[in-house]
Amino acid sequence: MKAYEKLGAFYLGRRCDPDSGKIASEPLLYDAKDLTTHAVIIGMTGSGKTGLGVCLLEEAAIDRIPVIAVDPKGDLGNLLLNFPGLQPADFRPWVDPAAATTAGLDLDEFAAQQARSWREGLRDWDQEPERIGRLAQTVDMAIYTPGSSAGRPLSILGSLRCPAAATAQDPELFAQRVQAATTGLLTLLGIDADPLSSREHILLARLFDREWRAGRDVDLAGLIGAIQSPGIERFGVLALDDFYPPRDRMALAMRLNNLLASPGFASWLEGDPLDAQALLYTGSGKPRLSIVNIAHLSDAERMSVVTLLLAELLNWMRAQPGTGSLRALLYMDEIFGYLPPTANPPSKLLLLTLLKQARAFGLGLVLSTQNPVDLDYKALSNAGTWFIGRLQTDQDRARVLDGLRSSGADVAELSRWLTGLGKRRFLLHNVHDARPEPFATRWALSYLAGPLAREQIRRLTPAVPPAAEPAEPIATSPPSRAAVKQAPPPLPAGMKQYFLPLRRQPEAGQEVIYRPCLLAALDVDYHSARYKLGHSDRLLLALSADEGPVALDWDEAERLDESVDDLQPDALAGAHFSPCPGVLLKPRASWQKDLIRHVRNGRPLALKSCAELKCLSAPGESEGQFRIRLQQAASEKRDAAIAVLRERYDSKLEKLNGRLLSAQQAVERETDQSQQSKLDAALSFGSALLGAFMGRKTVSATNVRRVGAAARRAGRIRKEAADVGRAQERVELLKAQLDELAQAFEAEVDRLELGFDAQTVALEDLSIRAKSADIQVHFIALGWRPALLASAA
Repeated sequence: MKAYEKLGAFYLGRRCDPDSGKIASEPLLYDAKDLTTHAVIIGMTGSGKTGLGVCLLEEAAIDRIPVIAVDPKGDLGNLLLNFPGLQPADFRPWVDPAAATTAGLDLDEFAAQQARSWREGLRDWDQEPERIGRLAQTVDMAIYTPGSSAGRPLSILGSLRCPAAATAQDPELFAQRVQAATTGLLTLLGIDADPLSSREHILLARLFDREWRAGRDVDLAGLIGAIQSPGIERFGVLALDDFYPPRDRMALAMRLNNLLASPGFASWLEGDPLDAQALLYTGSGKPRLSIVNIAHLSDAERMSVVTLLLAELLNWMRAQPGTGSLRALLYMDEIFGYLPPTANPPSKLLLLTLLKQARAFGLGLVLSTQNPVDLDYKALSNAGTWFIGRLQTDQDRARVLDGLRSSGADVAELSRWLTGLGKRRFLLHNVHDARPEPFATRWALSYLAGPLAREQIRRLTPAVPPAAEPAEPIATSPPSRAAVKQAPPPLPAGMKQYFLPLRRQPEAGQEVIYRPCLLAALDVDYHSARYKLGHSDRLLLALSADEGPVALDWDEAERLDESVDDLQPDALAGAHFSPCPGVLLKPRASWQKDLIRHVRNGRPLALKSCAELKCLSAPGESEGQFRIRLQQAASEKRDAAIAVLRERYDSKLEKLNGRLLSAQQAVERETDQSQQSKLDAALSFGSALLGAFMGRKTVSATNVRRVGAAARRAGRIRKEAADVGRAQERVELLKAQLDELAQAFEAEVDRLELGFDAQTVALEDLSIRAKSADIQVHFIALGWRPALLASAA
């Protein structure tokens, strides 16, 4: 593994001379955590903007940073074209026939040429083919196509989920979430609704607000009924029917119903739910690079998808703990129309909110555009990094220079640089660095085949089996009709009974039948001084029994998802009851004693431990969630180690560079024109990695440039050969010291355990048992569990 991949650094290219365009050997490394202050990529068509974006996303993937990438042009699907073997057969299905014809080659020859070109390009940029394999293995990649079955379907409107608790508790964020859902839905209906004056918007927003405050998700079928009968008497001072007459509400309901009934709309309701956590991580906790392709959609549909996606991402973000490290990325390949300087589309407020608040949660935004005038100036001011490529107009350059002027940069010099930028040449302006840096982008690991066609996307999308829907249990072995009762049996004195709720209403031809069980509700406290743990758990257990002499065994009890608050005192009207075994109607004192023994021995608190990071899973946290948290903890640990490393070597490098500058100035005074080439060779001191990693954070990079200038002026002065020799010895000595410093730096990098992979690290299973005194039984009662049974008719 290359050393720079252990440093949380993105290898984006190499420094280049802004005047000659000559590419240097020193890599351009960008600190991943700097993206928490967001970035913009600006460059005209043909500047290499998308290529830079692909390289940046590749680096994020290798660094195990999950990404949601919005792709309005269809180019980002190229990230899935990873060919570690670099064989012509790998490229053959993806090469452009028109390009092959232009080159005068058949498809096989052209594929071989592309394979050779990629192998040579990677080698020239110090990248091994194994790096492609690492990219493909580190993250799960998928192309989502909302409104289409070409890629992985994304259910944008299948269920408009209730916001996370952190969002619901923040009035401003909750209002934004309501507005985004309302606007996104109305935009899909083709209704341009103003939040303050549109009846449609006000009505739907009130409905979303009511349902979400009650903790209920919203679905379109329920929304259609609520539009007709909102259950809201007044809007402001006006009665419902005066504010929005029934006939007009019916028209809106019909419009939504027609959309729902349209055959082409089915794809909007199918597939994976719009869930930011699922787009960023797999169920096992593996990071994802999710490409949301919207190239096939109309402008209104694109705006609806982007708005709802941003609202979901904001909702996810607010549920995360704070961090100073980069946790996830949102990348938008073309921001035009979504964050304009004057208009206020529904996506604008959400993007501005993310730009202002996401840093505290480790969420970075990277926005790409052809023209800086397409972006709101507030957005530009919130972007800490600008990648500036070739610009088309003087107006664009003036806008960029105006933004850079506040950084204290030499605007005259920058203006000259921007004018001379060529293809794949960019100017990096980072508020965390001393000064802007010109660089050339590296060779992409992924094959850049251009925008992917529908069939190509389909080829890259494996079939995903549909998720099983939760349903009520079906009584497959029902009791005889003679045994079925219309009422539960009478209870013995002192015994209570409760009825578990039915999850959904019976369909035609089905009726509800209750089956008996023993219900137990108890609180359990788990304590561990060793792990500094204290946790309370509330259990609701159900134990079934059959007729016969076999005693009740709590080891066979099932933990229910329902809570005590869900239990109902009465059965559903018209329900039937299975026969109740007599053993359940004969309470015994031993039941509670046996239950406590079962919980103490058979229901320990199951946790997982990571010895490498000294982390313990939280109660109720899945293994996948724990691995996600471990990866984030490892990133934070790495960033802390890097900060210490930089602090340790920063002053040493700056001091040696200063001494080298003085020595080179002495050489300048003692040498002549004939020794110019020898002096230039002496400048190749140390390691490119040390200079790349440390130089941009200190004045040492400026010193190096001054050293080079001093050496180029050396030919103007002649001195005695002996004096030149002594000065040159001093330069060589300092060069050797810098080489030693670079070697020590790389040795420390190798010693740091920064290649942590939460997917492969071994986890230890822990079981923490509760003491009998810490188990409190609230009740043991007769319980009735509902099931669905085909009716006798």
